[in-house]
Amino acid sequence: MGDFSADSITVEMLREAHETVRCSPLDVIRTPMIPWCQTTLPLNISGQIHIKLENMQRTGSFKIRGVANQFARRPKGDHFVTMSAGNYGKTFAYACKHYRSRGKVVMPETAPISRSALIQRLGVEVERVPTPCLIDVVNRCVQEDGMTFLHPYDDPDLIAGHASLGFEILDFIAHPDVVVVCCGGGGLLAGVAAAIKLSGCENTRIYGVEPEGACTMYKSFIEKKPVGMDAKSIASGLAPPFAGVLPYELCQRYVEEIVLVTDEEIKSAVSTLYTAGLVVEPSGTAAFAAIVNNRIPDIDDKNVVVILSGGNIGKDELNNFSDQVSLT
Repeated sequence: MGDFSADSITVEMLREAHETVRCSPLDVIRTPMIPWCQTTLPLNISGQIHIKLENMQRTGSFKIRGVANQFARRPKGDHFVTMSAGNYGKTFAYACKHYRSRGKVVMPETAPISRSALIQRLGVEVERVPTPCLIDVVNRCVQEDGMTFLHPYDDPDLIAGHASLGFEILDFIAHPDVVVVCCGGGGLLAGVAAAIKLSGCENTRIYGVEPEGACTMYKSFIEKKPVGMDAKSIASGLAPPFAGVLPYELCQRYVEEIVLVTDEEIKSAVSTLYTAGLVVEPSGTAAFAAIVNNRIPDIDDKNVVVILSGGNIGKDELNNFSDQVSLT
C-alpha cells in the first residue's frame, strides 16, 4: 500500500479514478438505481429508499470498478497474485485474461468449489488454503515466485475505483440522507464513503454492514485499530481474515457506524430478493438485510440508498436455501 493514508485520498484522485473506470476497456456498467416502491419487496418504512443494483454489474459484482482502476495503473503482462473468496478473484481473472497477464488466486477452503472452477476456466491458477493461511501463501508467491500482489481491498487504486459507485449515487440523488453498504475488508465502504463525503455531503450518514460471525471492521472500530478474526459466515465474501488498514482509516473518518446482521437474516434476504426477481448472493444482501431488520436508525421520511453489491450465486448455492427459494 506504500505511504498512502486517509489524508492521501482526495476528491481529485477519486474523480480521476472514476473517469478511468468509466472509460475502462473492461466495460464497467453504470448500474441501475431503482426506487424500492417500484418493486414487490416488502417495506414498512415511509422513507424514499432506492436500490443500487451492482448485482447486474459486469462479472456479477462491484469488484470490477476497483479492478479496472488497479489494472489501468499496473504494468501490462505482469504476473499477479491475489486472495479472494470468489468475486474479486473472478474479476481479477477476467482482467488478467483481457490484459494477457498471468495470475493466481489464493482462495479460502470455505469458498464454493463452483467459484474456484469459474476462475480456473478464465485461465488463472487457483490454490485453496485455510483462511488463516491466505496472506502467508500470498507472501510466499511474492517472495519465491516474484509475483506482484494485488490486494483485494486494502489498496488505494482499488478503493479509488470503488469510489465511482459513490459518484454514480450522487448523480442520481445529489444529497442522500443515508447510504447503506456491505463491508468485508472495507474497500467498497471506504471508497463510497470517501466519494460522498469529499463531494460535500457532510450530513449524509453512511453505514457499513457486516455479518455477526465476520465482523472485523466492527471490532476494529471498538479496538480503534485494524484487527483480524477467525471469520465465519454464509456470506463468504464478507469474511476476510482482517480489516484493511487504509479502509479502516477512511471508514473511521467518513462512516457513521458499522452494524451487524445474522446469517439467518442474510439467508432470509437472499430468499426475499429472489422472490422479487432479484438474484443476489449472500454477501450482496447485507445492506438490504440491515434495512429490513431495522438495524439502521432514523430512516423514516429520509432519502436512503441501499447497495446490492453482487449476484454471483449458482444453483448449487441456491440449493442451500431450498426451504426458502423455489428454483422452478
